[in-house]
Amino acid sequence: MNISVVIPTYNRYIFLKRAIASVLSQTYKVGEIIVIDDGSDDQTSNIQNEFPQIEYFFQKNKGVSSARNLGIQKAKYEWIAFLDSDDSWDKKKIEKQVLFHQNNPNLYMSYTDEKWIRDEKELKVPKKYQKFGGFIFEQCISHCIIAPSSSLLHRSLFQKVGVFDESLEVCEDYDLWLRIAIRYEIGLINEKLITKYAGHNDQLSFKHWGMDRFRVKSLEKFLESDKKVSVKATLLKKYEVLLKGARKHNLDDNVKTYIGKIQMLKEYT
Repeated sequence: MNISVVIPTYNRYIFLKRAIASVLSQTYKVGEIIVIDDGSDDQTSNIQNEFPQIEYFFQKNKGVSSARNLGIQKAKYEWIAFLDSDDSWDKKKIEKQVLFHQNNPNLYMSYTDEKWIRDEKELKVPKKYQKFGGFIFEQCISHCIIAPSSSLLHRSLFQKVGVFDESLEVCEDYDLWLRIAIRYEIGLINEKLITKYAGHNDQLSFKHWGMDRFRVKSLEKFLESDKKVSVKATLLKKYEVLLKGARKHNLDDNVKTYIGKIQMLKEYT
């Protein structure tokens, strides 16, 4: 089972070295490591000298979705694992996922549990990020429970549901997992096989007010699906939270938008 690892990065040279080292230390060796530099202006290009075995590609800054999509295009192998450049893998992460797929050949995606670290101390992961395996669309609609760095996917899934939505600056992973989860079973290796490091200022998850603004764009795509009842209920909750936030920040246009969306959704059958 050959695996391509795709690592998107932007101005995270020090973190990137740690990420690559964690791939190279895997007990199951991957086929290739692809680093997509999304327009960095720090020392990131030097990574080629420190790790000559990687494949390095530079593009003008277009966002993480574009970087991951380019990595998918460049990947040689049928199985693709993603690793964010500020995360790292447990040394048995790939070995355990490969074994899982060998034992479950009908599944084309798996993910693992995760560990959160801040200031060298492990944090308690909030309950809302609890992991599930199987047909998990409804467990995925409230929050993104699948970390990109924990995922391993067969290339055929991208051919069937599409790649990362480059119009979404954030929550692009949430959007893709929903498109997969509504159609396919997703496997879970219920072990903390990746580490996410919190605390650096440029993390996308801390960059935007009202992250649910991006999630609702994805959820709205599923109002005509057979999951529309749970989608509608979740959307209504998110619209109401966003309306409260818009009022708090005196964002009059957003207030009007979410009042309108709430009314339309209540009338929607």
